[in-house]
Amino acid sequence: MKYSKKWSSLFLASAITLSSLSITQPAVQAAEVKKPTNVIMLVMDGSSNNAVTLSRWYKGEALAMDEILTGAMRTYSAESAITDSAPAATALATGHKSNDKYVGVLPSVINSPGLEQIAKEDGFKPVANVLEGAKQQGKSTGLISTSEIQHATPAGFSAHVNNRSQYGDIAEQQVYQNIDVVLGGGLESLSPGTTKNARKDGENLLNVLQEKNYAIVKTRDELLNSQSAKIWGSFAPSALAYDLDRAKTRASEPTLAEMTNKAIDTLKKDEDGFFLFVEGSKVDWAAHANDTIGMISDILSFDDAVKEAIDFAKEDGNTMVIAVTDHGNSGITMGNANTTNTYSSIPVSAYIDPLKKATMTIEGALSQLKEDKSNLVEVATLYGLDNLTEAELSTLKSAKDLGSEMVKMLANRANIGFTTGGHTGEDVFLYSFGPSKLTGLVENTDLAHAMAQFMDFDLAKLTDNLYKPATKELTAKGFTTKIDLADAENPKFVAKKGDMTVTIPVNKNIVIYDQISANGDVTSKTQTFDTINVYNGSEFYISEKVLTTLK
Repeated sequence: MKYSKKWSSLFLASAITLSSLSITQPAVQAAEVKKPTNVIMLVMDGSSNNAVTLSRWYKGEALAMDEILTGAMRTYSAESAITDSAPAATALATGHKSNDKYVGVLPSVINSPGLEQIAKEDGFKPVANVLEGAKQQGKSTGLISTSEIQHATPAGFSAHVNNRSQYGDIAEQQVYQNIDVVLGGGLESLSPGTTKNARKDGENLLNVLQEKNYAIVKTRDELLNSQSAKIWGSFAPSALAYDLDRAKTRASEPTLAEMTNKAIDTLKKDEDGFFLFVEGSKVDWAAHANDTIGMISDILSFDDAVKEAIDFAKEDGNTMVIAVTDHGNSGITMGNANTTNTYSSIPVSAYIDPLKKATMTIEGALSQLKEDKSNLVEVATLYGLDNLTEAELSTLKSAKDLGSEMVKMLANRANIGFTTGGHTGEDVFLYSFGPSKLTGLVENTDLAHAMAQFMDFDLAKLTDNLYKPATKELTAKGFTTKIDLADAENPKFVAKKGDMTVTIPVNKNIVIYDQISANGDVTSKTQTFDTINVYNGSEFYISEKVLTTLK
């Protein structure tokens, strides 16, 4: 059951009617769509319009994104004016607004104005995403992130879980989705271990990737030298370094632009076209920390990746490029309490020059701090805090949270303001390029439908094909069914009919058939599909393709 306003074609309609405001915006008229079509979707997580403005001043010239600014996007979730990354990614990828922490599933709470309610039993139901749709169209697919690849936003384009913290399930689904190019952090979630996000189910997904003929690369050089059509790059146990810090702290990691370029070069060889998702993840992390330098560092890094996408799209002529942030964060401003009465006479240099002194982000600078803090002054200088006053030095020496005090000091020197250490609810810039680009003020859910239509599929029909409730469907076929939770880390759906037992393991793309012969022998067969099996805590969901094999 749909709960948002009916999707109105961005390509054929003359206007978009927003679900909770009586605002009509012009839409781009349909361009002639040639095949194969490609889509490159880029998200700079947790950025904001003010942060982009500051980054442009810092760079001293136009951004690549400036060239393709076409409108704005609303970001609220099904339950809140201020969204979390998980429901934001779900909206961008599936066309459905959802709830805090939910990834790729429908909400259970809807209280934002203008949204229709859904049936209670539909809460947590998996809904298909645009990457899955591209796969079903025969296209190659790619997923890139500077955080763990299992983090909320890339997960929204590749997995279906009730909570974004389910890294084990997300990693397993991503591996069994058979995405052609996957690049980012998150190595620890691919194999068993003792770290926080190591696998708890005993499965070594690195072995699975090898069996699936991926080139597994762990350094920049290995990535750039790979000639494989299937690449899985895990460059860090968790997240990658900030772009500004990389040369000093982790020079073996690729830049976001390098990962984007390599993915495009690999995926474009598919005659059916491709879908690529790219996230600049740590803008959000820097914003949470009120780290002005971290935000600028990775907005500019993201912009470099956008340029790679635009350059390819200009040459190709049939690629849709979308770049956007999923939500605001921090309430950053050029201007703070220092500038209340003097803002009109303060030059740009008063904001930018103090920031230019920093050579590392707060994360990078603190990574250089000795245990006895004997190099505190040097570390402060790395973050642009040179010539400390006695009061500043005293504050840093006595600080319980050194990073927090340092970011406050630099912001004060640069006249930068922050309203929060959390997300914010403003509309954000929308950047779009290529055939059937989006314009005007749109909902975040509109982007998913626009991408799907450009790639020639319908997300609602796709969901119906990929995620059918196994209990209902197989009971109707005469099977007796149960959800086997004996191994809590490896739930499975078991269906029996006559001498046939069907086992459907969670998060995988396989089904196991056991047939008992007249003499009691058991014949076992495993069938592989291009769809995955999902368990949402109460029901297993399987695809129409799986159902058609079960007589």
